[in-house]
Amino acid sequence: MKLDNVPTKLKAIRCQHVSLEVSDVDESLVFYRDFLGMKLSERHRAGEHKSIPFEMAFLRLNNRHHDLVLTHDPKRNYVKKSLVESPAGIHHFAFECPNRDSFLSHLSRAHTMNLKIVRGPVIHSSFHKEGDGSWGENESFYVLDPDGHRVEIFCDMASITDEGRYVNAYGKLVPDTLAEEV
Repeated sequence: MKLDNVPTKLKAIRCQHVSLEVSDVDESLVFYRDFLGMKLSERHRAGEHKSIPFEMAFLRLNNRHHDLVLTHDPKRNYVKKSLVESPAGIHHFAFECPNRDSFLSHLSRAHTMNLKIVRGPVIHSSFHKEGDGSWGENESFYVLDPDGHRVEIFCDMASITDEGRYVNAYGKLVPDTLAEEV
């Protein structure tokens, strides 16, 4: 069902945060603080609230209360993710850099921390002269967090006009592009 009949002012405006289940909150806090510079807003023990039986740590990038929530269920037996077999779940989630210098800084930090880059750096584009033929019109790389969750770092995402045309990060129309839905 499309939401064409819903006024724009009533539609959701963005996907704001992800709650990620982790096997060790302390280890994950180190990763997200050291790699992305995230700050802890709040941390709560399992059962602190009667309807929340798991530990939660709320992390932020800027001034919003949280951009990422780490959760841990002390009653669950966590197993390592398999590259060939697992239940359906999050393929990856992404953090946007404000510019390419920031992107390159994060790439350098990944190398300094000896993080395994599982893809990239790559320009997702079938139009850019250096693009890899994939989609999204942005530059990115991917690393794994301590639990094997794929984390994308990206910059220069294209935007889409009201008519459905792609506009690259430098304000130029991307030729022969049209979003499937406008």
